[in-house]
Amino acid sequence: MSSDALADYVVFVRTGDRKRAGTDANIRVILHGNTGLKTEKIHLHHVLKNDFECGQVDEFDIQNQRDVGTVVKIELWRDNFGLGSRWYCDYVIVKKKGHETEFSFPIFRWIKADVHYMFRQNDTMLPQQDPMAEQRWKELKSKKKKYEVAQKFPNGPAQIKNMPADEAFSFDYKWDIVKRKLQLIATSKIVMFTAGRWESIQHLRNVYTKEVFCEPHGCTRWSNDLCFAGQRVASMNHSCIELCTKIPDKFGVTEELLKPYLEGQSLQKILDSKRMFIVDHTILAGLPCRKGFHSCVPMALFYVNNNKQLIPVAIQLNQDKGTDNPVFFPNDPPNVWMKAKMWFNNADANVHQSLTHLGFTHLLMEGVTVVTHRNLSQSHPVFKLLSPHFLYLIAINSRGLELLVSKNGWVDKTMNIGQEGMFALIARGIKKWRMNVEGTLPEDLKQRGVLDTNVLPGYHFRNDALLLYGAINKYVKKYVDLYYDSVDKITGDWEIQSWGAELTKEREKGGCGLEGVPSHGKFSSKEDLYLTLTSIIYTCSVAHASTNFPQYDEYAYPPNYPALLNGEPPKDKRPVEETELVSMLPDKPTTLDMMTVTKILSSRGTNSLGDFEVQYIFEPEACKVVDEFRADLAEISKVIKQRNKERNPPYPYLDPDIVPNSISI
Repeated sequence: MSSDALADYVVFVRTGDRKRAGTDANIRVILHGNTGLKTEKIHLHHVLKNDFECGQVDEFDIQNQRDVGTVVKIELWRDNFGLGSRWYCDYVIVKKKGHETEFSFPIFRWIKADVHYMFRQNDTMLPQQDPMAEQRWKELKSKKKKYEVAQKFPNGPAQIKNMPADEAFSFDYKWDIVKRKLQLIATSKIVMFTAGRWESIQHLRNVYTKEVFCEPHGCTRWSNDLCFAGQRVASMNHSCIELCTKIPDKFGVTEELLKPYLEGQSLQKILDSKRMFIVDHTILAGLPCRKGFHSCVPMALFYVNNNKQLIPVAIQLNQDKGTDNPVFFPNDPPNVWMKAKMWFNNADANVHQSLTHLGFTHLLMEGVTVVTHRNLSQSHPVFKLLSPHFLYLIAINSRGLELLVSKNGWVDKTMNIGQEGMFALIARGIKKWRMNVEGTLPEDLKQRGVLDTNVLPGYHFRNDALLLYGAINKYVKKYVDLYYDSVDKITGDWEIQSWGAELTKEREKGGCGLEGVPSHGKFSSKEDLYLTLTSIIYTCSVAHASTNFPQYDEYAYPPNYPALLNGEPPKDKRPVEETELVSMLPDKPTTLDMMTVTKILSSRGTNSLGDFEVQYIFEPEACKVVDEFRADLAEISKVIKQRNKERNPPYPYLDPDIVPNSISI
C-alpha cells in the first residue's frame, strides 16, 4: 500500500453512562494500521455541538487521512481544557468509508489528561501475551489504590473500604430509597393508616390498593398449610429444606404423634421413600434480639402426601425438646397452629434477610467485585466476562447498608433481631459458606438430598434454577475455552493467579476469605475456572433474583411472613384468639415501612440476563458465545413460561426475562 494513499473514516465514540463521565476537553486520536502506517493527529470535535456528553455516542467524519490499511491500534488522549475535563470513554469504533468492516476498540477507562493511551482492536488479551504490559501494570496499580478491601463489622465479609466514584449510580434518584418511599406513600391512599395498631386481620387487608400497594399474594395464602410449605420450595428462602432420613433426637416427635398425617404408612417407610423433609434453623441459637423482642430457633417437618403435595406436619420452636417447648401439629386448634407458623416464619425471615439474601449474594459478591477490579485488567477476558454482573453492586450495597442496615435503620425497626442480630448471623453464615457447595447449585442440592427432580415435587426453585445454572455453566465453558487452550496459559496468567489468591486470602489481611474456591485459588485447570466463574455469575444473577423479587408478596402482608412479631414464642398450647394474633403484628407505621421498602426492593434495576447494559465483549468468536448464551436463555424462558401455565400458584421469578444481570437493587 502506498504511503500517499488517502482514505475517509467515520469514528464513533461512546462516553460512559456514569457520574461526571462527560468532558469539555479536546480529544485527539491517531489510527495505526497493520502495515506500520499511521494517520496524522485527528481532533475529534464538532463546531457548535456539545460532544462527549454522559452516555452519548458521537459520530465524526474524518476526511483525507492516510490510508493505514486495517486499523489494529488507536492512540487516544485528551488535554485539560475546560472546567469539566475528566472523561470516561466506553469505546471507539472506526469504519473506513466504502468498506463494511468495523474496527472496535473497547476502552472502559478514565482517560487522564495528556497521557497517550494505546488500545488494540477488541482489546482482549491475557497478561503474558500483552505487548503493552507497562500500561496494563500502571492501570492495575492505580485501581488497587481505589479498590481496597475492608471489614465493616466484626467478622463480617470483605467489602469496599471507600466506594470509588466509578461505582456510583449514573442517576441517583432511581435508587434513592428515602425519596421513593415518600413518593410511594404520597401516590397511594394509605396515609390514614400510618399511626396506631391494627384492629383486626380484615382491618389490615383494607390497606391495599389497586394502584401503588396492590394486594400481595400473601393476603390470600397466609393461613393455608400448602402455601406455608410452598414458602420452603417456591419462594425466597428456598435453600434451607433438606431430605430427612432420620428424625433428630432433639425433635420431640414420635411415630404415634405423626400418624394422623402419614396416610396409613409407617414413618420408616415415609423416610425410606424420601417423602419427609426438614428445615432446621439451628444457626439462630443464641442470636441477640432488639430490646423487648424475642425470636426462636425452630425446626419443622414437611411431608409429601399421596397427592404429591408438600405439607407441614410438625413445628418445634426451639432446639431442646421438653415440656416448655411443645411440638405443634396441624390438628391443634387453628389459631394455636397459626401462631406457631408465624413464629417459625419470623425465624425464617431472619435467615432469609441475613443470609440467603444479604449475606450470600450482596455481601459475598461485593468482596468478589472488589478483588476482581484489583487484580484483573480491563483487557483481561475474565474481567470482560464478569463485569456486566457487577453493575451497581457496590453502589447498592453502600446505599443499602447506609439506609437499611444502619443503626436505627429499617432492619432495626422491622426485624426482631435488628442490626446487631443480623450482623452476628451474617458472620456465622459466611464462615459456613463454600463456593464449591453452597455457591454451586447442583452440589448444594445434592448436599441437601434434593438434587433428584423426582424427589420433592413442587420444588420450583430447584427445577428452574438448574436450567439457568446449566446455561451459565455452558456459556462460561465456551468462553474460557476461547482463551485458555492449555494449562500453561492458566498457571502462567499472573492476573488470574493473583485474583485467585485474593479470593481466598483471609479477610483480616485484605482478601475475600472465601472457602471452597477450587485449588484454593491456585487455579490449575479449566475446570477450576468453570466452577468459579459459573458460581459468581449465577450468584449475581439467578441466586439474587430468586431471593429478592418475591419480597413484597411475602413480607408486605405481615401475618404471612412476619419479620417482626411482638410478644414471645409460645411455650404451651393454651387457646389463642384472633385478637392475640393481631396484637403480635407490627403497628401501622412499621407495616407501612415494610410495605414500601419491600416494594422498592422487589423492583428490577437492570436489564434481563444476557442483555448487558454495557457490552464489554467485542471479539467476534466471544460475541458468538454471548449470542449462543442468549439463545439458550430464550429457550429456557419458553420452558418456564409453559411450566407456569400448569403451576398453581405460578413461579415467575426465574424466567430469564425477569432475572437481571446483576445485584442492582
